[in-house]
Amino acid sequence: MSRSEAGLAILAGAATGPVVALSEPLSFWGGVDPATGRIIDARHPQHGRDLAGAVVAMPTSRGSCSGSGVLLELALAGRAPAALVFAELEDVATLGALVAAEMFGRRVPVLRLPPSAHAALARARTAEIAADAIHAEGLAIPLRAAAAGDLDLSARDRAMLAGEDGEAVAQAMRILLAMGRQQGAARLTDVTRAHIDGCIYAGPANLVFAEAMAALGARVRVPTTTNAISVDRENWRRQGVPPDFGDPAARLADAYTRMGCRPTFTCAPYLLDGAPGFGEAVGWSESNAVIFANSVLGARTAKHPDFLDLCIALTGRAPLAGPFLDAGRRARLVIDIDLPEDAGAEAWPLLGYLAGHLAQERVPLLRGLAAGAPTRDDLKALCAAFGTTSAAPMLHVEGVTPEAAGAATPDAAKAAITRADLAAGWHRLHQGPEEIDLVAIGSPHASLEECRALAEALDGQGRDTRVACLVTAGRQVLAAAEAEGTRARLAASKVEMIGDLCWCSIARPVFPVGARTVLTTSGKYAHYGPGLSGCAVRLGTLADCAEALRSGRVPARLPPWLG
Repeated sequence: MSRSEAGLAILAGAATGPVVALSEPLSFWGGVDPATGRIIDARHPQHGRDLAGAVVAMPTSRGSCSGSGVLLELALAGRAPAALVFAELEDVATLGALVAAEMFGRRVPVLRLPPSAHAALARARTAEIAADAIHAEGLAIPLRAAAAGDLDLSARDRAMLAGEDGEAVAQAMRILLAMGRQQGAARLTDVTRAHIDGCIYAGPANLVFAEAMAALGARVRVPTTTNAISVDRENWRRQGVPPDFGDPAARLADAYTRMGCRPTFTCAPYLLDGAPGFGEAVGWSESNAVIFANSVLGARTAKHPDFLDLCIALTGRAPLAGPFLDAGRRARLVIDIDLPEDAGAEAWPLLGYLAGHLAQERVPLLRGLAAGAPTRDDLKALCAAFGTTSAAPMLHVEGVTPEAAGAATPDAAKAAITRADLAAGWHRLHQGPEEIDLVAIGSPHASLEECRALAEALDGQGRDTRVACLVTAGRQVLAAAEAEGTRARLAASKVEMIGDLCWCSIARPVFPVGARTVLTTSGKYAHYGPGLSGCAVRLGTLADCAEALRSGRVPARLPPWLG
């Protein structure tokens, strides 16, 4: 039996099962069905594979911070992988496994292997995991335990860990320290605010966790905003949402509100008044928000998984690792981009999507984009799409974002996105039937400027009422759109604006029951939408959306600047 380099047992345990090797990272949220364990990401090479009971070998995760909730859901339902084996540092699924073991006694071993050992395991058909080794068809990979030593804790940290502020805070500290150790943090750092992503209802597990913490007397100690939830909190009954979904989704939102979180219910907290400032350390979750905060605002936050976000809010502390540190913000990949001078707004989600594929877990520096003079909404679209295909917590844009100058390391790898790459990427995200049933705007939540642009594009035009159009936006944007008349202009064109929920959490019947083909301006939703909705989802321009709403059809075509 051949032996390999030692791996690291992040969360030790015993497991046996078939090996399912994933050739690309995977987001558990939007990528795995929490009811079955099957891969539903229609754009993933292993789409359709069943992860339940398998030893899953994957490079790392990517995409949504909500993946930890999906992993917990799978664990509580008995549909989790037998074990997770990564080749790179991974936080999101790991945190779900830590919570499952710490709070609910459901253990999913999490291991990290050197590249050669990981590749060898991926070639095996079955594997058996023990405390000290992985055995797989003549292969033996020794395992060593993760370092058990505590971080360098302050007196206040030790008091919270000892339970002086209650069991909820002590529980939060235990989870924080476990995550900090696996991230290689030496200590914790203060944060000024938090943003909760775990308020999205992925299934009963999210609610069980939140209500358990609330029952322990949990109360946030730093200002904390809440992400988009899974229902329009005030109107879901009128909208026909079944109580067996609406009730627990509303209870989940209410549990976080009871713990002191603001009911902002937006996945774009950077659009709220008083966004974080340059250099400000914050504890944010939600992948697009984290990437925008780090990249565009110059704030500092890791891409914290769901559940860890609440732990940070309860303690005001986060592991000092990753993008909290200067080294974690350096670009290890430089991407040169050939952007046509007349590129439209739709270029930015496309660029984010392609750059994420190239970057994977590396922070990239994008060059060649400054002449495009991106707006805040362009950068929002760029960051959100980047987060669907990359595990990195940020990016830099030369001549645009505040830390781009000197961001690249001396040994940074080089890559390029050509016009041919842009055209191929567009075809990949734009394909689908010509007839459109639904236009989806607001993933992440639409800004006031985006609402105005849609109203202007539709103003005075005819309307095919067979095509629905929904705009999801945060409460602050809805109020502003109402006050200035933009919401009325959209309503006159039969466009409905909805608050609190977002396209990545919307469900039927709010999502029109008869819709089969969706057109969206969001690269994020173009990626996740097929798996989440079961529909064909096409990326389009704003002009495409307006045409679909007038005629009901949009032929497959390149944008004018790529044609």
